[in-house]
Amino acid sequence: MKPLTKYWLWAKLIGYVLLPIFLLLAPANLFDHGPPLCFSVIFLGMECLGCGMTRSMMHLIHFEFQEAYYYNALGFVVFPLLAWFWGKWFLKDLKKLRAS
Repeated sequence: MKPLTKYWLWAKLIGYVLLPIFLLLAPANLFDHGPPLCFSVIFLGMECLGCGMTRSMMHLIHFEFQEAYYYNALGFVVFPLLAWFWGKWFLKDLKKLRAS
């Protein structure tokens, strides 16, 4: 394995660990305020099925289920899937690093 690839894998693994820690330490309402970032809201003036998903995830991480449901009820489906994929990607990259 090339050294650059090895460093990239280390950076990804560190990111896999640090991002959830940051989200746990950040306040649950970090993304609740501010301008909308959704193209559907900006250009069409209407919410899409994904609107509020980031806020919903953030509240789910902090076990604030009513707030999470308020922002987007699909967060209860997406969050476990995202956590599963996150773990799968982490283990895949960890195996690659150990194999090198």
